[in-house]
Amino acid sequence: MTDTVTCAASTVMCTRIRGVRVRRIASHCSATDRHLVDALADMAEERGKGWWEKYKGILPPGFLDQAELEHHAVYMRAIQMLYVPGLFQTEAYARELITSGVSNLEPAEVNARVEHRMRRREIFERLHPPKTEAFIHEAALRMRYGPTEVMREQLAFLHEVSRWPSVTVRVVPFEARITGSVHSILYAGAAIPQLDTVQLDSAFDGGYLDAEAQLTKYRSLLDSVEAISLGCDESGTFIQHIAQGM
Repeated sequence: MTDTVTCAASTVMCTRIRGVRVRRIASHCSATDRHLVDALADMAEERGKGWWEKYKGILPPGFLDQAELEHHAVYMRAIQMLYVPGLFQTEAYARELITSGVSNLEPAEVNARVEHRMRRREIFERLHPPKTEAFIHEAALRMRYGPTEVMREQLAFLHEVSRWPSVTVRVVPFEARITGSVHSILYAGAAIPQLDTVQLDSAFDGGYLDAEAQLTKYRSLLDSVEAISLGCDESGTFIQHIAQGM
């Protein structure tokens, strides 16, 4: 069954085809999971219609993939070790982060990257926004990517975000004992579990994983980080304390 799912899903993600053709390909691949095939057909019908398509040819393809992944997610769980998650960044913080990471960007591309990052947050304006858990290491809250006023504004906004009904923000303090290798990831849960995806985050590249063995590993990683994180209220107080100390 895994091979047939991969056959149909890969076709949807790599080409722009109509839902009816997805169903034909799924039949050819002997994919018999009706719910999965329906989900793939719906995705095919939406391809090319998202707001992120405006940035095609302007931003690298990975930016568009990120927005599309978040758009389709029913829930998300993220670990961020070195900076505030992109979905919860202020415009000023995002600009500082983008320009410090890639120094030779033209102003127009910097503006496009910042604008794109801000628009990704539109998913929380939907009637049923994705339930989102963010586990943020204390290091990410203390790293100085910009002037003090930018950092304080960012932490104040993160504290506000933590009170949104669909969002949970929990801090992993320095004193927490981390076992094994923990790195920044996003787990995007789909309406159909077979379409769950893990995005690996790095400074210069990223990757996507969807094999069940890989998903299981990262679910366990997220659970282990959740176990050592501060509670929601304690995390909110912790964020405010860091901001006041800047």
